[in-house]
Amino acid sequence: MVDGFAQFGVATVHEAQERTGLLAADISPIYPGAHISGSAVTVSVPPADNWMIHVAVEQCGEGDVLVVAPTSPSDAGYFGELLATAVQTRGVRGLVIDAGCRDVAELRRMDFPVWSKCVSAFGTVKETLGDVNVAVVCAGQLVEPGDVVVADDDGVVVVPRGEAAQVLDGCRAREEKEARSRERYRAGELSLDVQGMRQALEDKGLRYLDG
Repeated sequence: MVDGFAQFGVATVHEAQERTGLLAADISPIYPGAHISGSAVTVSVPPADNWMIHVAVEQCGEGDVLVVAPTSPSDAGYFGELLATAVQTRGVRGLVIDAGCRDVAELRRMDFPVWSKCVSAFGTVKETLGDVNVAVVCAGQLVEPGDVVVADDDGVVVVPRGEAAQVLDGCRAREEKEARSRERYRAGELSLDVQGMRQALEDKGLRYLDG
C-alpha cells in the first residue's frame, strides 16, 4: 500500500484526499529531486534535544519515514550525517522534521532526503525524555505511527493509515483524468472548455466585451 503512493506526487495525493494532510509550507526539501513514500515512525522531542531520535533508530525498519516534532518551536539542528547513516542502514527512506537539520552536503552525498523547517548547525543536547511511535502534530498536521508519508519537491503530505486504500484509488483516478486533459491541451483545446468552466463563469457574472 505504501509503495503504491510512490508513483504519485504530493499535489496529487493532497487533492485526492480532498485537499487535506499537507504539512506547513515551510517544511521543504534540503535538496531538490527527492521523492519518497513510506510508513511513519513518529518522534516527539523536547526543544534542542535529540536524545529520542537515537531511541527511535531502534524502532525503524525498511520502508519507514522518520517524522520528528518538537514539543515547542525549535530551530536547532537535530539531525545530521551520523544519524542519517544509522537510519539509512536500517532502510529508512527519509526524514521529516519540524525543526532544523545540518550536514546538508553530506546528506546530499549520501542521497538521504530530509524535509525540514530550516537548516541549522546549532547543536542539541541529550538530557530529556520524549516519546516514540505516538501521535504527534508535525508542521500543523496530526501524524500517527504507520500513516503514509509522501514527500517531494512540492512538500510533504500525510495520509491516515485507515484511509490509505481509498486515497490511493483517488490518486489513480485523478492521474487518469489529468492524462486525458493533458492530451486535449496538447491538441489546442482551452482549459475553459476541457474543464467546463464557461457556464460557472457566466453565472458568476463574467462578461466578454467587444473591441
